[in-house]
Amino acid sequence: MPTVVLLDSSLSMTRPVSVEGSEEFQRKNLAVHGMTMLFEHMATNYRLEFTSLVAFSSLWELLVPFSRDYNTLQVVLVTDGALGIGRGSLRHSLQTVKQRVDDKKFPLPFPFPSKLYVMCIANAEELQATDSMDNLEQLINLNGGEGQIYTMEGPLCLKSVQSMFGKLIDQAYSPFHAVLRCGNLTSDVQVFPRPEPVTIDEEVDPIPKTVQTDLEIVGFIEIGDISSPPVLSRHLVLPIAVSKEGDEIGTGATDDTEEETSTNQMAGKSPNFCVLLHGSLKVEGMVALVQLGPDWFGMLYSQADSKKKSNLMMSLFDPGSEPLPWLGRMSQLGPASDAAENPYGEDDSKSPFPIQPKHKRSYAQNVTVWIKASGLQTDVQKILRNAKKLPEKTQTFYKELNRLRKAALAFGFWELLKSVAELLERECTLLPDSAHPDAAFQLSHAAQQLKLASSGDSKYAAFEQNITPMLTDFSGGGGADRI
Repeated sequence: MPTVVLLDSSLSMTRPVSVEGSEEFQRKNLAVHGMTMLFEHMATNYRLEFTSLVAFSSLWELLVPFSRDYNTLQVVLVTDGALGIGRGSLRHSLQTVKQRVDDKKFPLPFPFPSKLYVMCIANAEELQATDSMDNLEQLINLNGGEGQIYTMEGPLCLKSVQSMFGKLIDQAYSPFHAVLRCGNLTSDVQVFPRPEPVTIDEEVDPIPKTVQTDLEIVGFIEIGDISSPPVLSRHLVLPIAVSKEGDEIGTGATDDTEEETSTNQMAGKSPNFCVLLHGSLKVEGMVALVQLGPDWFGMLYSQADSKKKSNLMMSLFDPGSEPLPWLGRMSQLGPASDAAENPYGEDDSKSPFPIQPKHKRSYAQNVTVWIKASGLQTDVQKILRNAKKLPEKTQTFYKELNRLRKAALAFGFWELLKSVAELLERECTLLPDSAHPDAAFQLSHAAQQLKLASSGDSKYAAFEQNITPMLTDFSGGGGADRI
């Protein structure tokens, strides 16, 4: 996840702070010290991280641009929390956030997934003495609650700013080290970027699921069988090279100018399982299914960045025992050699996937879906056309009426039922003198039943219930209304 660092360069950042020694420090000096600490950490542990530095006050300047385009960002705002006064200030902007026209919208929420971290070169007491803390919290809320505000503890000094930026590093920039296993083969790896915890909304008491540091390969499958599955996130897997003394000496990170595969870089001259796996998956056109935790799986595969560079990638599936329905339950997958006959055929001409369900499902059901207003209008007009041809079209009229009724009840579209009832009542008043007497009875009866269903009363709004034609003396019945 690339990082944009926004440095507040307004006049308030030049306020002096008391620091031991004779050297005079300003708040911007503390900010630069903290940013240097962050950049040095990223240069050592997040070598594939791309950063951009922007300085701003009433205007802004891009000091260090990105070298790539991204859809997801982390934004680190370094400021003293002074909101400014008058038009253009943060205080005024937040006060008028709902009054802005479309071409001058407030930048938050960002039009891309992001996290906003606010690093305050001030302590909490100073910010709470004014409305600064409330306004900064409003920034986080405008970003969907994704982010956090950090403040300095104690006096404003180098030690305090180091502590504050250290907390940010621990929260958002700590490397994720894991052990990749396949049978007796293992490799120390770094997963980049760090996998985020996942919460399943369907659970009653959802508990965030985290990727374990022990990644177990449970099998291999052809790319064609797994196709392009839906995934939560994608991550780069880099081997961690270890010296003969057992010290970590780096990861397989490279920049764009190198031609070798990044997985091979700095893995050391000694054999490395991660390099072997990457090369094998690339040559054989397969993916490795990996267990991330209890009832949670993902896949490892080779992905080419360019003609001469490729990476070992890991994609995370949705938690659950059956994340890819066409593969069936993950726990029921096994070696092809265990099958009575080769599931791929003697010449690899067939595939056991997708798994066929035990019960064949019918997709021929007449399901009503209104994506556009024209679709709903067509269905209503069909009912009205049949209404004008009563009693000859009685069966068709009630068939279309019940189809619309069921769809409206399924969507909770009570107003539609009431409106169609009013249309039928109007049609009844417009019937010509030459109309069959049964037409008026059927229209009034249908309108009444729709009104009863629109009330939401379970007695009349049951989904399985149908509106049946009214039996009258004109239709050959005894005049009873059998509903």
